[in-house]
Amino acid sequence: MTPEITTSDLVKRYTSIRKYSEEICAPLEIEDYVVQPIVDVSPPKWHLGHTTWFFETFILEPNFPDYKVFDPQYNFVFNSYYETIGARVIRTDRGNLSRPSVSDIYKYRNYVDDHMKAFLESKFLTEDVEPLLELGLNHEQQHQELLITDIKYILGHNPLFPAYTKQPAFNKKKIGNTEMISFSEGVYEIGFDGEGFCFDNELGRHKVFLNDFEIADQLLTNREYLQFMEAGGYSDFKHWHAEGWDWVKQNNAQFPLYWHHIDGKWMHYTLNGLQEVDPDEAVCHINFYEASAFASWKGMRLPTEAEWEVASGHFEWGNRWEWTNSAYLPYPGFKKEAGAVGEYNGKFMVNQTVLRGASDATPPGHSRNTYRNFFQTSLKWQLTGIRLAQ
Repeated sequence: MTPEITTSDLVKRYTSIRKYSEEICAPLEIEDYVVQPIVDVSPPKWHLGHTTWFFETFILEPNFPDYKVFDPQYNFVFNSYYETIGARVIRTDRGNLSRPSVSDIYKYRNYVDDHMKAFLESKFLTEDVEPLLELGLNHEQQHQELLITDIKYILGHNPLFPAYTKQPAFNKKKIGNTEMISFSEGVYEIGFDGEGFCFDNELGRHKVFLNDFEIADQLLTNREYLQFMEAGGYSDFKHWHAEGWDWVKQNNAQFPLYWHHIDGKWMHYTLNGLQEVDPDEAVCHINFYEASAFASWKGMRLPTEAEWEVASGHFEWGNRWEWTNSAYLPYPGFKKEAGAVGEYNGKFMVNQTVLRGASDATPPGHSRNTYRNFFQTSLKWQLTGIRLAQ
């Protein structure tokens, strides 16, 4: 532990982050905790259990003598994808788990939290364990964003369109006039460098050569995306990758996720319920296929992740995860950690595309301009948007 961080500070930080996950779930009805409408959306109670399992499995069991697991069967239920740890419930079946109950999972969280606080105040918290603790806290914050977006999908696909909250869920941000920012060709550096936490896939600061490029200082708006829709963007194959065009036809795609055309108006589901689409807000819930097609229609393109990072100090970001035109691949010198934590990022470096920035759902303090988010090209349930380049 660094000298300037006291045990009390560490316990407060741990408690605050863990409490926020439960605050996200506070508006839910008990039935909402169990629903899994699609494979990518996990039930809220699974998120609460899985993040708790992470601290129990990676920190308490191997490092806190005489610790007894809350329930040995939970390893099978809450292991996400760690082959090193053993067998697990397959992802598609998470919504079939009526047990453990929601109340049992909260008991599990309390049990692990009590032991974690004792551990943090003990002599067993060594420098070797601190990186795992930091990873666990950032892992919980990742799941807090997933909790919000998964809850939105669960409620947004209920025919009653129930509001998650009556309070403003996010600060509404109007997008102003867009200008292009120019950068000259040259050698630049990208990747994490400095103090503080980062994920292993950000490490390996390295040089990249970039040609002259321009990048928009604003995100794309609903108004602009509506123009694409009204111009027949979803019916003109010329703007789509072949795989994207297959996706359009197979899904009869015509508009962003959560949009509905009702009584001549475009409405969309928000965490405050069904509302009219604001033309001046940043378009949201767009997949890579749609982002690329729009860029092609405008005679432009998506930025590479290197271009985005180099330019990120010249525009405001954090409202939407922004699709880039870069495959999710390792940086030079990337090495997977030994053991189960080595499965955290490296094993997913195939068939995925990088997103940069953050979103309104990203927890405070969990974003940085080197953060490499990644998803498959067809997915759109995260708060994803578009920034153009040329």
